[in-house]
Amino acid sequence: MRAVVVDAPGGLEVLQMREVPDPVPGPKDVVIAVDSCGVCYHDIVTRNGTLKAGVHMPLILGHEIAGTVADVGSAVTRFRRGERVATVQRYHICGACEHCREGYEPLCPDKKFLGDHGLVGGYGEYVAVEDDNVCHVPDGVALEAAAITACTLGTVYNAMTRVSPVKAGETILVTGASGGLGLHAVQLGAAQGARVIAQTTSPAAEPLLRELGADEVVVHGRGEDFSSAVRALTGGRGVDVAVDNVGTLLFQPTRKSIALRGRWLIIGQLTGDFVPFNPAQLFLRGISMLAATSTTREQLAACLALVARGKVRPVVEAALPLGEAAEAHRRMEAGSVTGRLVLKPGVLQ
Repeated sequence: MRAVVVDAPGGLEVLQMREVPDPVPGPKDVVIAVDSCGVCYHDIVTRNGTLKAGVHMPLILGHEIAGTVADVGSAVTRFRRGERVATVQRYHICGACEHCREGYEPLCPDKKFLGDHGLVGGYGEYVAVEDDNVCHVPDGVALEAAAITACTLGTVYNAMTRVSPVKAGETILVTGASGGLGLHAVQLGAAQGARVIAQTTSPAAEPLLRELGADEVVVHGRGEDFSSAVRALTGGRGVDVAVDNVGTLLFQPTRKSIALRGRWLIIGQLTGDFVPFNPAQLFLRGISMLAATSTTREQLAACLALVARGKVRPVVEAALPLGEAAEAHRRMEAGSVTGRLVLKPGVLQ
């Protein structure tokens, strides 16, 4: 099959299209003919070497995958050839540890992340994923939309419904609101009955953010402290929940935007940088710092059902041929993408 392979960390030049062996299904594997693979910032930090934990090169990037079943292993009973499916962000979990048994499989110590660990990722024509990590795509949901659902919607769904449920009437701040996670957090917060304040550095994204459910949009220049604008919109109080999709780059303004007894849901981290802070800045204000990572199969099924019912609309800015993977990364790094870009492995150039 044709795939984009990364042999060593580096710039756009390390994204190399070449022939690799077709995947052969193990007993639990579902072999998927990849229709669409979303391009996530996680792919960028894996490719450029910022992310090191769990990364084993050479690798095929891509963990936001949807397509049709091409083959199944001998122990697979839930899926048949020709069915439309989407994946969570992993291709293997142990299924037996306390985290897997209790529905926290993203924390399985034996997990293998799609696109990080070897030649198992969505930037190729086929991929083999164990059936614990695969869901059927409902009728009426496009495969491009299904591909990005686990990561963009599923991660915020995990944060906003399980880790710290957002309540109707609360005010939430969504950072990085014009990005993949942000656009879907805005929609989910609106669906939960929250008042949504969206933060972005992209003036062009404001109309879409309001269309998707943002009550207020704070637009500012890169590096500017937006917390005074957030406090002005909340009568000086701050927000009940900060849904933080950016991390270090916005750490201080996000902290200063949170109300007494507020919750800080950390979902994204775009750089390898650390940030110093005084813990008293949190505990003296009763602020809880919480985290969510990835998506369970059960959560993916719930999110695909939300999409099927029209409650949330996955936002795909453009679909590109697989041969334009470097262009997709260039646009992501430039911060010029609203929502997600999707690669089409069936279209090579």
